[in-house]
Amino acid sequence: MTDHPKGDAKGKTWNRLSRAALCAPIAALLAGFGLATPAYAHVKWFAPYVVGAAPAPMTETLGNGWFWTGIVLVLAFFAATVFVERSKAGPAISGGLDRLTAPIWTRSDDFMRAIIGAFFVAIFAVGGVYLTPDLQTPNEWVSWLQLLIALLVFSRRTMPLAAAGIIGLWVIALRDYDLFHLLDYLALGVGVAGYLWLAANPEGKWYRHRFAVLRWGVAIALMWSSLEKFAYAEWFYPLVEERPFLTFGMPRDTFIPMAGVAEFTMGFGLLWTPLIRRLSALALIVIFTAAVYPFGRIDLVGHALIMGTLFLIAADPTPSGFNLKGLVPAVGSVPAGLFAAMVIIAGSYWGLHATFYDYDPTAVTVAPDGQRLTHVPNAEHPHGMSVPPVQQP
Repeated sequence: MTDHPKGDAKGKTWNRLSRAALCAPIAALLAGFGLATPAYAHVKWFAPYVVGAAPAPMTETLGNGWFWTGIVLVLAFFAATVFVERSKAGPAISGGLDRLTAPIWTRSDDFMRAIIGAFFVAIFAVGGVYLTPDLQTPNEWVSWLQLLIALLVFSRRTMPLAAAGIIGLWVIALRDYDLFHLLDYLALGVGVAGYLWLAANPEGKWYRHRFAVLRWGVAIALMWSSLEKFAYAEWFYPLVEERPFLTFGMPRDTFIPMAGVAEFTMGFGLLWTPLIRRLSALALIVIFTAAVYPFGRIDLVGHALIMGTLFLIAADPTPSGFNLKGLVPAVGSVPAGLFAAMVIIAGSYWGLHATFYDYDPTAVTVAPDGQRLTHVPNAEHPHGMSVPPVQQP
């Protein structure tokens, strides 16, 4: 690189562009904190729902101007971040993040195993659930099995047993819950189990991919869960009505689709270039942490595994995403990759839902007070599907 003299106009222009490019992603990141904070409380833990109810058609989302506004803002943030990453400021920012997160990364496996162990101890303490607050069970032995999983993660010899226990609990939960419902937790469960399995054998050829498997699991889980904001926006109405401060004064039907965009795109960001990945992880950490205040201990316990993993993703200095040499191809790959992710994830969500359920889009459930419900209580399966009755005119 050529150094420009102090008075060189070209050098001054470059410095101004570098500062502007540096400020752009940081400003967008801070804006994202305010936009998405309440969206990350898992709605199924706090509001009624019917898993098998007809989702809103995808065309409704594609015709929503606020959805596209969110997409444009995110693409601008990602493009600015790619520019910064490839500028003179890029190595300095990455180096600063490396120094800041070095205590975590130098003990990465110990940190991750401690997070997994603490999560399963917390789930044991909550009691009466499979893997997450949403999947309730009266079987006491499930809680004790989760305590056993916590103990198994601290020895490499028993880590594969802990991985098998996680997958086994997910399979056992199929006795009580619909498969589509459990898909909310499949990617994260597979990611954590895959990490434990690979980390148990440092001599294995796939050992170096253990954190990538974990990161992909978290990213897919976030992108999948974000689609509820588009398919079932009404699920979020009770939360917004009970806590109107969550929207920061934005109209309900403006806030929810933009929050969905924020969640999906930051999940996608975990799979992209190192700086986009790390900034996305940091944003998600702040968002999840801020959500604990309005939603309490259950939100903290339920998201603890994701939150702990995000610290590790933010600390990870290794390359990720496509290694494209030119700036234009690197920037252009962002909308292409985001579009592909949306087609695959959203197509799978709506396609699988239509495959699993034979619902009547005209069916409406009404409470005694006349309000529309999205969940019909079922004594045997309190969080499973119960077909809403069709209201007679």
